[in-house]
This record gives sequence, structure tokens and C-alpha cells, in this order.
Amino acid sequence: MRKALALATLLLTVAACGGGGGGTPSGTGSSGPVKVTLIQGLAGEEFYETMACGAKAKAQELGVTLDVQGPQKFDPTLQTPIVNSVVAGHPDAILIAPTDVKALIAPLTQAKQQDIKIILVDTVVDDPSIGLSRISSDNLKGGGAAAKALAEQIGDKGKVLVISTDPGVSSVDARIKGFEEEIKASHPGISSLGVQYSNNDVAKASAIVNAALAKDPDLAGIFATNLNSATGAGTALQQAGKLDKVKMVGFDAGPAQVKQLQDGVVSALIAQLPGEIGAKGVEQAVAAVKGQPVTASIPTDATIVTKDNLNTPDIQKVLYKSGC
Repeated sequence: MRKALALATLLLTVAACGGGGGGTPSGTGSSGPVKVTLIQGLAGEEFYETMACGAKAKAQELGVTLDVQGPQKFDPTLQTPIVNSVVAGHPDAILIAPTDVKALIAPLTQAKQQDIKIILVDTVVDDPSIGLSRISSDNLKGGGAAAKALAEQIGDKGKVLVISTDPGVSSVDARIKGFEEEIKASHPGISSLGVQYSNNDVAKASAIVNAALAKDPDLAGIFATNLNSATGAGTALQQAGKLDKVKMVGFDAGPAQVKQLQDGVVSALIAQLPGEIGAKGVEQAVAAVKGQPVTASIPTDATIVTKDNLNTPDIQKVLYKSGC
């Protein structure tokens, strides 16, 4: 009798461990495709759409099932419910561009506790334990490059203003730091008027520039740290008739920014490589799900785009797309 009970117990244990039980995440305990969700910082924005295109191409190459979601504004209160919904669906991995360094820690911790592999793309959170891999542009270096480009445009002298999105966004905070460090270290003839925040709103960025021109009519240059800030600032400069007097360097290279460059609204653009970030994110997610080595930090380059090099093949490859 004891032998029969022991054999029955053994068979039940084997069945529980070897079967496709309900507690096993899809893709990790079966031969099905790895399931990954990309949560963008802002749905529809060319930077994140280009990232999605890179992720989709790599997912197709690797046989990965990829879903893409994102909030309608770059706002943690809108992104958090999306994260919660995605976690409830239990994909094998999440690629995410967090919209705040602190607010997304709690929902991503919940994902981590459910053994969903988390890969951070473009932006990060303050908790270093979240994000098996962190993939983003070298934003500190990119900010320094923007400072050099702007200094050259304004003859290395005059007042400059930085327009950013919101404080607490890791990528743009690093750009600001790189810009300010380069100005302070190597450009004594340039006076910084500091940073003003547009909340990633085109109209607010435009209003900021209008107010700055009224207060400092001798403003020489503007560094716009992202796509919407550059769009709003450029509109204000056009309307004020200041394109020849105030030079602007913008971060990102979406279709609107390229048109600004062609029209002389901006003097230079700092283009990131969002498609590469998306592709590498999928690669790292698959590696994490399969228990293979994962690279903790992957920086990607940024490229200075000007009218002179805009139409070269290398630059055309790094311009952002509105869709795949």
C-alpha cells in the first residue's frame, strides 16, 4: 500500500512540474513564440514609431510575437494604467520607455515580481534593479554635441536658452547636463539663461520662446531637447521674424524637424537611433526569456544633421519615420 501511495505521489509531482500548467508564463515554458510588449513613451511620435519599426523588424526576424502600446501624452499617469494592463496579460517580456524616473517604479516592480523580463529603452527609472538591460542614446554626449553645434552657430558668444519637456525624464535630463557642462567648460563667451519646461507641449514651448524674446531681445541661441520643444520654439521664432538672429539646435530628427532644417528654422539637429534601440531591445528581451546572457547597458550613438549632410545616404538612414 505504501509503495502504491509513493508511486502515485511521484506521478502527480512529475505531472505538475512537466506539464503546461496555468502558472507558467507563455513562451517561457513551451515551444511557442516569445511574447513581448513594447510600451512607448508617446504613441504616434516619430521617435517612438521609428523605435517600434526597428522592434517589429527584429521581432519578425526572431519569430517573436510583438505588441506595441503607448499613451497619448508623455505622462506617467497615462502610461501607468497601460503597464498594469500589460502586466495582467503576462507577456514574457516588456520593453518600456518610462515617462518618469520614479512614478513607474511601482508598476514595473509588480511586473518584475511576476517574472516578466523588463528591458528599458530610451529612458530609465531610478531603481537600478529594474531593467535587465538599459538601452538608450548616450544623451550626455548628445547634449555636449548640441552645445558645440550651437556655439559654432552663434560665434561662441551670447545668451542661450534650453527648452525641455519635464524634470525627471532621464534622457532629457542627461542632455541638459551634457549641454550645460560643455558650455561651462569650453565656451566662456556664452551665457546660459537656464532651462524652461514645456511639458512636451508644442504650444507651451512656443509661448516660452515668445516670453524669452520679450525679456531678452538679444537672445542668441536655443537648445530644444526634444521633438515637440523644437517644433514649438521654431514656430515662435518664425512668427517673431527672428530666424536670422536666433539660432536653434534641436534634438531628434522627425519629419517636422527635417523640414525646419530645410527651411532654416533650425541650424542643426541631433538625431538618435531609435530603430536600433528597438531592435536591440527585442534581442535583449529574447535573451532574457531564454536564460541567455543579457547586456546590462547598451549606449547608442547620436548624429549631427545639417543642411550640408542632410541628403547623404548615411544621414538619410537615421531620419525618423512616421510609420513602417
